[in-house]
Order: sequence, then structure tokens, then C-alpha cells
Amino acid sequence: MDEERRVLMERLREESGGGASYRRLAATSDPEVLAEALVTPGQPLWARELAALRLGATGDRRAFEPLVLLLNHRDPQRCAGAAAALARLADPRTARAAAALATNELRVGYALHPVRLLTVLRAPESVPALITVLERRLAPRDPHRAVALACIDGLGELGDARARPVLREAGARAALAPSAGRALARLG
Repeated sequence: MDEERRVLMERLREESGGGASYRRLAATSDPEVLAEALVTPGQPLWARELAALRLGATGDRRAFEPLVLLLNHRDPQRCAGAAAALARLADPRTARAAAALATNELRVGYALHPVRLLTVLRAPESVPALITVLERRLAPRDPHRAVALACIDGLGELGDARARPVLREAGARAALAPSAGRALARLG
């Protein structure tokens, strides 16, 4: 088990109290048991998360919607786990969902992981969404610097020339200039 997965499972075990329900979901190899945990009313969040992550790791697309909900959760650990699972799931709907979450200005405080996921996916939606989010983060006194930096890094990694104007504009902001300069250099 890799370190990321070990930490995730430990967090979920602690959150659940490590009881029989946790042990059953953590140990089962039956996808139907996991899928049932996603739709059974009254399931705690940890159970739905564990089931979605385990199903997603096997490529079971029934995990898609619960993972998208977790990608937009207020808990960064849940978002990070969901983003990693969605990247592995390779569902064709993922990029569109991540772009919608990243560009939702009402939820911009939770956009960091959708932005990073868009970079990993390298989908047609990625560059336009990252440009949109970064343009909005360039407003005076915008408090979401981490999201802006993630957009800059993602645009640099994606290497699409369409990002050049917004990266130049970001370069005019002292807090963003070093990252914007590196991203522009990557565009060539």
C-alpha cells in the first residue's frame, strides 16, 4: 500500500471509529457491497467516501458522482483523495465536471483540487477553464492566491500558447510573478 493510500485509510478508520462497518468496507472485494454503501440512506460520509474511493480505484464508474461531490468538499483531504481517484477512474465526464467546479465562482475557495485535476487530465476543457479561473483571480485583492498559483503552474505544464496573455497579466502581480515567469518560459 502506498503512503498516500495508507494515510487516507488511517484517516477514514479514525473517522469511523474503526468498527465493524469500516472493517467490512475496507476488506471487501465485492463491488456490489461498495456500490450499496453509496446509495443506502443514512450512510455516514466516511463510508460513502471509502466506498467511492475503492470503487474508483477499480475503474467502476458508479463511483463517478460521489467522487465529484467529494472533489468539491470543504475538507481538502477529501478533495485530494477524490481528485486522485477521479484521475485513475478515467471517466470521460471527469474533465467537464472538474471544469465546472473550478470555474464556479461561488465555490472558488474549493477550486484548488479541481484546478490541479484539470492539469493532470490534459483534456480539451483544461486550458480554457484554467485561463478563466486565473483571469478571475487577477482581480485586485483576490484572496485565492493558491488557486491562482495552481492555475499558473497548470497552464505552464500544459504548454498551450492560448495561456500567454493571462500569464503575462499574472506576471504583473508581485505575488504571482515568479510562477508566471516560469510558466511563460515553459511555453517557449
